[in-house]
Amino acid sequence: MTSGPSTAGTSKTFEVLRAADHDRIAALVASLDDWPGPPFASHRSAALLYHRLEFLADIGIRADDPAWPSLPGVLEKVMEAPAPEGPFRLLNSIPVAYGGSGTPTRGWALCDAPILLYDVAAMGDPGDPRVRKAAAHLGGLVRENGWPCAVSLEHGKFRGPGRKDDPCPYATLAMLKAFSAIDDLRASPEAAAGIGCLLDLWETSRERHPYMFFMGTDFRKLKAPFIWYDLLHVAEVLSRFPAARRDPRFRGMLGEILAKAGPDGRFTPESVWTAWKDWDFGQKTQPSAWMDAFVARIAERAEEAG
Repeated sequence: MTSGPSTAGTSKTFEVLRAADHDRIAALVASLDDWPGPPFASHRSAALLYHRLEFLADIGIRADDPAWPSLPGVLEKVMEAPAPEGPFRLLNSIPVAYGGSGTPTRGWALCDAPILLYDVAAMGDPGDPRVRKAAAHLGGLVRENGWPCAVSLEHGKFRGPGRKDDPCPYATLAMLKAFSAIDDLRASPEAAAGIGCLLDLWETSRERHPYMFFMGTDFRKLKAPFIWYDLLHVAEVLSRFPAARRDPRFRGMLGEILAKAGPDGRFTPESVWTAWKDWDFGQKTQPSAWMDAFVARIAERAEEAG
C-alpha cells in the first residue's frame, strides 16, 4: 500500500476525529453495501455512494483496517466488470439532449472514473493490475493543458459545456487526486500537466472559466467534504504533490485559506452540502474540528516543502 503524502503531525488529529465520529463513519460504511446505488444524473449529488467512499479515503480509512471488515468487499464491487479499456464504471443516465442514451447505462466519465480509481488505490492496493490498467488508460487521456471532458463509448457523444480544446478543471482535479494515491505516478509528466493546469486556472481565475467552472466567490468558500471543484478541494489535492507545494501560486491559494481563520485560529464552514448536515462541517455558524484538520493538513504539507 502506498504511504501517500507525509502528514505526520496531523495524523493523530485525524485518528482522534475518526474515533469521535465512529458511529457516523460506521453508517457511511454500512451504506456502501448497496454499491453502486441507484442510477444518477448528476455527479455533483453529494449523497452518491462513490462520494461517500471518497470521503472515507480522504480521512484515512483503509480497507485493511479490521474495524471495517466489509470494505474489502466494497472495493471488489468497485473493480468488478470494468470497461474493456480499464476504468471502473458506474450506473448513470445522460439525457439524449446532452448526447447520452437517456437510460441508465453502466459506463465511466472523467467526472467519476478517476475518483473510483483514487478510492481503490488509496484504500486498497495501488499495485493491483486492475488499478494499474485503469490508471494507464485514464492517464493516457491527458493533454498538454490537463485532462479534457471525456466519457466511455457507452455514454455516446456527451461533452460538457466548454470548448473541446479546453481542459476540464474538475476532470483534471479528479485525475490528480487519483495519481496522488499511486507513488510512481505522483511525479509523472501527466501529473505535471495537471498541476500546471490547476495553477494556471488559479492565476487567471478572473478571466478563464473552462467548462463553466468558475473560481469566484462560491469557489473560494470553505466547504467539506471534498466532492466538487472548490478552493479547499483544489488545495488539498495540490498539496499532495511536492512540485505544487513549492509553487508561489499554491502558496497564494493557501494564504487565502489561512486568512479565513477566526480570532481563535479556527475555521468555520462557509458553504455546506445538505446531505452531510449531521457532521460538524454541515453548518455555517460554528468552527468545525474536521475543517480545522483539513486546513492543518494542507498547511503541514506546505511546511514540509520549506
